[in-house]
Amino acid sequence: MDATSTLFGILYTFSASLLYPVIIILILLVVFSLMLIGEFLSEYAKRHRDIENLELCCSAVREHVSSQQYDKAAKALRNIKQNFMVMSFAESAAGHLEKNMLPAIEWLSQEYEIRMAKRLEQTRIVATISPMLGLMGTLIPLGPALIGLSQGDIEQLANNLMIAFATTVIGLFAGTIGYVLTQVRKRWYWQDMADIDYILDTLEVGE
Repeated sequence: MDATSTLFGILYTFSASLLYPVIIILILLVVFSLMLIGEFLSEYAKRHRDIENLELCCSAVREHVSSQQYDKAAKALRNIKQNFMVMSFAESAAGHLEKNMLPAIEWLSQEYEIRMAKRLEQTRIVATISPMLGLMGTLIPLGPALIGLSQGDIEQLANNLMIAFATTVIGLFAGTIGYVLTQVRKRWYWQDMADIDYILDTLEVGE
């Protein structure tokens, strides 16, 4: 019985010691999620997709690559006016094209795909971890709350329940922001990768 009590005591002490770290991390996640909203709005304001411009520039690139006029093809790539990721890829691809390093451009596209995945990881982690920590912050204070209830200490019960409910709300709030931003950005980056693949296909046809 003593061993069992000791074991339960260790479990209780360990779980109770996690409460403050969980609360601190939740607060940091909320602050980080608000920063992500600002970054998201800034990115949204800069997004611009001109399909006609993309088709015209890719057509010019195809013609110049076919005639091995790589400098003119690079210039046509730099005239692409699309979203930031696509324009950045086109600028980098133009540098490789001027050096006649066409195989490196496909490798470059994979680097941009990884870069997009990395940006999605931030919001995906927030969306996944926040509810988990919110649940931890809900369950940990329930032990002291039940002890307060058994001892008739209503103030202890109320304080612990308040902590439990607050951590739940904060966790869901940060998780919701992370989930929404992840879904919208995922659609954006699929669109950007489609444009990058179109540029790659143009260069391959030109070869």
